[in-house]
Amino acid sequence: MVKAVICGYYGKGNAGDEALLASLLQMLPQHVVPLVLSAEPVRTRRRYRVQTCDRMSAWLVWRALRQADALILGGGSLFQDATSWRSPLYYAGIVGLAQGMGLKTIAWGQGIGPLQRRFVRNLTRRAFSRCTAVSVRDVASAELLRQWQVNCTLAPDPVWALQEKPAKHLADLPAPRVAVTLRSHRALTPPRLDTIVKALIAFQKATDTCILLIPFQQSQDRAIAERIQPQLPDSSHIVDWEDPRELKGIYNGVEMVIGMRFHALLMASAAACRCFAISYDPKVTQFMQDFEVPGWELQALPEDAQEMTQAWLEHYANGEALTAAQIEAYRDRCLLHQEFLAEAFRENSY
Repeated sequence: MVKAVICGYYGKGNAGDEALLASLLQMLPQHVVPLVLSAEPVRTRRRYRVQTCDRMSAWLVWRALRQADALILGGGSLFQDATSWRSPLYYAGIVGLAQGMGLKTIAWGQGIGPLQRRFVRNLTRRAFSRCTAVSVRDVASAELLRQWQVNCTLAPDPVWALQEKPAKHLADLPAPRVAVTLRSHRALTPPRLDTIVKALIAFQKATDTCILLIPFQQSQDRAIAERIQPQLPDSSHIVDWEDPRELKGIYNGVEMVIGMRFHALLMASAAACRCFAISYDPKVTQFMQDFEVPGWELQALPEDAQEMTQAWLEHYANGEALTAAQIEAYRDRCLLHQEFLAEAFRENSY
């Protein structure tokens, strides 16, 4: 058996990162025993039935690494300084510690950047250049690594292959359903949010849909959902989630998604659901381009609520989702991340 410490943005209540962890555990070879660094180790242990420890306890992290054979840097945008420059410092420190101990270090399903500060860029380059193996989820990250002369495996985001679970109580909610996922952001100003709310009210009146407000991260999304719901004229629900696999299952019962969150758009696309994006981040913009998803940049939102409503109504009536063949193709390509792990953890490589 091989012991591997898994490091990522886990236990923070972010559905995208939890979905990445669930995908990683699903793809991990059977002979690899994981220990997950988490902000809420008890909850993570109960949810995934794995060993855990507190990600912010230097002693516990050091001890976990001392007892491990490998470190897996879990998927997502861990090395980026658009949100905070402190985050990449943490991950670079964990990677450097593991590499100093002689552990095999594997970066899996990564999306690198934005890297706006030179010292963060240098830290990131150093961390990846010393990894045993690297897989990434987008072309821009692969190109950056190529510039740094770091070999990598490129495949779609691992959550494409996440096995969903049936969503509890979804059938009890009126149909048709439209999901909305907004998050706090400095560019989502009160006037812009007011415009979105006015547009949603008009959209719901025109379509007679049940609006599902889905906070992907309670600390950033819940307050917005609670502000919107009382203003909606007809059926609406704030949908809380516990298991990201069940969250992915919700989109099987949704007609359209209006979303800012990258993984909300991905989960919806994987369920053959129509998507309309509001982009706050390059990864969302890239998703829009790759999958021909209509939408707006957050800073370029229409000021006229009627214009916004009309765009949503047009897409609701005539927009197209991915075909079954397209979805299957992305899931198959995504499994390159699983093959990557199998190769990285070949039993005779220890």
